[in-house]
Amino acid sequence: MSKFDNVSVDKKGNVFFDGKCVSHSVIFPNGSRKTVGVILPSTLTFNISTPEVMEITSGKCRVKIGDEPDFKTYAAGDKFSVAANSHFVIEAQEVVNYVCSFG
Repeated sequence: MSKFDNVSVDKKGNVFFDGKCVSHSVIFPNGSRKTVGVILPSTLTFNISTPEVMEITSGKCRVKIGDEPDFKTYAAGDKFSVAANSHFVIEAQEVVNYVCSFG
């Protein structure tokens, strides 16, 4: 799916890590929420409280989830899941666009 129909978008962006990650919340008619964002080339650690599924829509990155020993490579069309009350480290090797689903 390349677009979302019949949604609301928060005008104010979510800015993290001094602007290295910026996203906007998308609210669906059923009340569910996703974020659509971009990560600039960098290495960032995200601590999360709810489960997340990250879909990479463009770019390439390496990700280490929780206490996994190794990074795995993800590119456009790939997804990864992170459990609640966990964390992940993302190494964006280039500009990475993503969609994050919660819950």
